[in-house]
Amino acid sequence: MNVSVRDVAALAGVSVGTVSNVMNRPDKVSPETVTRVQAAIDQLGFVRNDAARQLRAGRSRSIGLVVLDVRNPFFTDLARGAEDRAAHDGFAVLLGNSDESHAREAAYLDLFEEQRVHGLLITPLGDAIPRLERLRERGTPTVLVDRQAENRDFSSVAVDDVAGGHLAVEHLLATGRRRIAFVGGPDSIRQVVDRLSGARRAVAEVEGATLEVLDTRALTVDQGRDVGREILDRSPADRPEAIFAANDLLAVGVMQALMMLATVRIPEDIALIGYDDIAFAAAAVIPLSSIRQPSALIGHTAVDLLMREAEGADGADFEHEHVVFQPELVVRASTASD
Repeated sequence: MNVSVRDVAALAGVSVGTVSNVMNRPDKVSPETVTRVQAAIDQLGFVRNDAARQLRAGRSRSIGLVVLDVRNPFFTDLARGAEDRAAHDGFAVLLGNSDESHAREAAYLDLFEEQRVHGLLITPLGDAIPRLERLRERGTPTVLVDRQAENRDFSSVAVDDVAGGHLAVEHLLATGRRRIAFVGGPDSIRQVVDRLSGARRAVAEVEGATLEVLDTRALTVDQGRDVGREILDRSPADRPEAIFAANDLLAVGVMQALMMLATVRIPEDIALIGYDDIAFAAAAVIPLSSIRQPSALIGHTAVDLLMREAEGADGADFEHEHVVFQPELVVRASTASD
C-alpha cells in the first residue's frame, strides 16, 4: 500500500503543510512536532516521492559536480568540501567524472539537466562556455570550479595557476638548476596552459635558464612514467636538471620511472616538483615538493557561490562572483638544494 503525506499528517495529528515543513524546512517547526511527524513517518514506512516533488518545485535538492578525473585526489578532496557544504543546506552532490573526455562531459551535462539539479559545478574541459550558457538560460545555475571565468559571465572559484607555475619554477631556479623541464598536457586543459605560462615567465626572469616542454596525453601516473622512461633513455648531459610536473600524479609517475634503475638520484641529479599537494605527496618514497591548492575549501566555496547564484541570478543587479585563491609552495626532499 502506498502511504501518502495525508496519511502521515493524520497519524501525527498535524496538517499536510506541517509535514511538508518537517521534510523540507524543519527549522520552521517546533522540535516536538518534528519528533511526532518523524515517528509517524517511521511507523507508516513513508518514502517521499522526490521525483514528483521536484516536478512541482522545478528543481531537485541535488547539485551536479563534473570534474576532470575522479582518480586524482585533488578532485576527490574538492568533492568532499562541496559535499560537506551542500549537506549543511540539505542538498546532495551528484559526482560526474568527465575523464578529460568532451563526450562524457556533454553526457553528464545532459543527464544533470534532465534530473533538474538545483545547480551545476563544473571543471570544464576546453571551451564549454557556450554549452553552459544554454544550460543556464534554461534554468540551471552554474559555477566554474578550479577554472577562472574569462568572460566574467559565470561565477567561479579557482587558484591562480599562473602564479603557481611561476612559484614552482622560481623555486627550482633558486636551488641552482637551469635546465628545467615541464611535464604536462593536453593543452585543452586550461590549468595546464596556465601553469606552463607561469613556468615560462619564471624562466624568462633568469639569464641562462631554459625550459623544455614534455607533452602528455593525460595527467596520470602512467603518463608520468612514460616521460620518466624517456628521460632515462637520454645521456646524463641531455637530461633536465629539474622537472616541474603539472600535477602530483604525473610527478609520482616520473619519480617511479627515474628510481627504477637507481641510476638517477632525486634531487641530486634531477629535482622534482608537482602541483596540488595531494596527501600522497608527503608519503612518497622521496617526499615530493608541490604547489598546494586548498582543494576542500575550493569545493566548499563553489557551493556557497552556487547558492547565491540560485537565489539572485534573476535579479537585474546580480553580479557574478570570482574567488581566486593564491597557491602555496611546499618544499620537501625532492627539491632539496645541493
